[in-house]
Amino acid sequence: MSILPASAPASRDELLAALNELLEAERAGARVAMETARDMPPSALTTLVQDIHRDEVRWCSMLMRSIKALEGASSSTTGAFWGKAMTIADVDQRLSFLNRGQAWVVRRLEALIPRVQDLQVQSDLAQMLEAHRTNIERVDARHD
Repeated sequence: MSILPASAPASRDELLAALNELLEAERAGARVAMETARDMPPSALTTLVQDIHRDEVRWCSMLMRSIKALEGASSSTTGAFWGKAMTIADVDQRLSFLNRGQAWVVRRLEALIPRVQDLQVQSDLAQMLEAHRTNIERVDARHD
């Protein structure tokens, strides 16, 4: 079995699998942010978590549209990240864990984007990448 170089174009099946993996992760992140914000008193931090929730929902929608455009079937699964995150009672620690999940998505996108041939999907994923980088910075900045 030969291993394709990282720069080799992703096949349709590879791309669909990657998009569904990202969808499951985004769905998990959206649930973590929603449930975390719901349990917090109103504050600037609550607003940040609500912003992250809206962003995660936005990317879920984009990923489902991309999967549909590629004539694939969207996963309805929520990633295991949600269950792991919700066992963390301390909000600050949970947000740090959420940031690690966002960083995982960044790494996946950085590896995937150069391999995507569909220019619309590539553009959407690049926007998603930048939004995740921004969210990571915003969560990190809460201690500054």
